[in-house]
Amino acid sequence: MRAHLVVPSLLLLGSLCATSACSSGSSGTASSTTAGARPGSSSTVSSVRSVDPSKIKGLQLVTDNSESASCAWATSYPDVPGASTMTDAMKKYVEERLETFRSACQGDDHRELNISHQFLVASGDVLGVRLTTLDGAAAGSGLSSGTYWYDGKVGAYRTALALVADGSRDAFVTALKNQLKGREGTDADTVDEAFADRSDLTAILDDMAFTPDGGLRVAFDQGAVGAPAAGSYLVTLPKATVTPWLSAFGRRAQHQTVQPSRSLDLGATSTPAAAAPAHTASGDDETDCKRVRCIALTFDDGPAAPETATLLTYLAQYNARATFFTVGQNVVAHPDLVRAEARAGNEVGNHSWNHPDLTKLSSEQVAYQLNRTSAAIKAATGRAPTLFRPPYGAVNSAVRGATTLSPVLWTLDTEDWKYPDATKVAQSVIGKVKRNDVVLMHDIHPTSVAALPEILRTLSARGYHFVTVSHLRATM
Repeated sequence: MRAHLVVPSLLLLGSLCATSACSSGSSGTASSTTAGARPGSSSTVSSVRSVDPSKIKGLQLVTDNSESASCAWATSYPDVPGASTMTDAMKKYVEERLETFRSACQGDDHRELNISHQFLVASGDVLGVRLTTLDGAAAGSGLSSGTYWYDGKVGAYRTALALVADGSRDAFVTALKNQLKGREGTDADTVDEAFADRSDLTAILDDMAFTPDGGLRVAFDQGAVGAPAAGSYLVTLPKATVTPWLSAFGRRAQHQTVQPSRSLDLGATSTPAAAAPAHTASGDDETDCKRVRCIALTFDDGPAAPETATLLTYLAQYNARATFFTVGQNVVAHPDLVRAEARAGNEVGNHSWNHPDLTKLSSEQVAYQLNRTSAAIKAATGRAPTLFRPPYGAVNSAVRGATTLSPVLWTLDTEDWKYPDATKVAQSVIGKVKRNDVVLMHDIHPTSVAALPEILRTLSARGYHFVTVSHLRATM
C-alpha cells in the first residue's frame, strides 16, 4: 500500500501518565493499566493544550493502514507546509517501525501496530508533534512515544532535547535523576546507568512537551530508566525550575504553548487547500429497494483531501448516495469535507478515532474510541452517527455491548487497498456485485476514487440505484 496524504489531529494512543503523575514538579510511574494502555483509553490524561488542526493551513496527514486482522497496522503523521525536514524524520520513523513489525509478525499472529499523532503546539513559528506507538510485535507493553519539533525561525527540525540549552543539560539531567530515584522500580544505580552515556541523551530524552502553565513534561518509555515491570515514568518540572535551562528555541516553544498565537507560519511559500464541494441533496431519498436494484457503496478511513472531495463530485453527477465510515482524527482535521458528505445526502458513520482493533480494547476504551469520533462527527454535521464499522471488521459481543451504534460490515470486499489499479478496482465491483450488496471501498486511495466513475456509469446503465446503508436496511 502507498502512504496517502490527508489532514490531522490526534488522540494519545495511551498517554504515559496517570492524573496524579501529571502535576507540576511531580514524577512517577504510570499505573499498570496505563502503562499497557490500548489506543483511546479514557483513564489516561493529556497534559498538553488542545490544538485545532483544521486551523493549520495546508495541513495534510500521511495515513495508511492494512485491512487484515492478522498483522493489522495503522499509521498516521502530519505533513505541515514549511516543515518538510520534520515530516521526513517522522516518515523515517514510521517506515522503520512498520518494516520491523512486518518482519516480526507472522500471518496468523493477530498482532497490531498503531502509530498515532498529537499536536502539542502549532503556533507562531513553532510546531510540536507527539507520535505514540503501540507495537504488538515489540517486547513488553509495546507502548512508546516520542516528540518532534520544528523551529520556523531558522527553518530546522529539532529533537526534543533541543528544547534545553547545551550548557544547561547537566543541571537538567540532574534534576530529572533526582525526581526518578527512589520511585518504585528504580534505584540510584539504574537511573545513573540510564543517563551514563551522554551521547545517547537524545534517545532517552525523546518525549518532552510543555504543559499549559509552562512546565516541562518528560516521559520515559517502559524499561528506559527503571525495571520494565514498573511501566513508564513521567517527570514534570515546573516553569520556574525549567525556564532558566531552556534554549532560545525552547523558550519560544514554551511561550507559544502557554500563549498561542492565532496562526502558524513556518515560512511555507504556499499552503494549498482543496475546497469542499458544495453539492446539496434535493430532499430525502425515495428509492424503494423492494422494487428496484439497490447497492450501498461504503468508503472507509477518510475523509481525505483531495480524494473525498473528488469522490463527492462523482457521486453528485449520478445522484448517487453513499455511506462514509470516517476516522475521528481525520474528521477533526477535515470537518468541511464531513459537512459536505452530509449536505449531499450521504450518510456519515463512525470508524473509530485512530483505527485500532476494537476487540483488543476494554469496554471503556471501545466507548472512548467511538464516543470521541461520534462527537467530532456531530460537531461537523450537527448530527450524531447511528452506524459504526469496526476497523478490520473485528467485532465481538464485548464491542457491541460497549456502544449503542449499530455495526456494519460488508458483503462485497473490493480489496482496493491491495491493488492500486483503478481498472481492477472498478471490475472488482462491476464483475461481482449483486442486488442489496454493501460494497467496501476506501476514499483515502486515489485509485479507488478514480474507479468510481466507471462503477457508477456501468451499474447505473444496468438499473442499479446507489443508496446509504441505513436506507438499504430500511427498504429491503
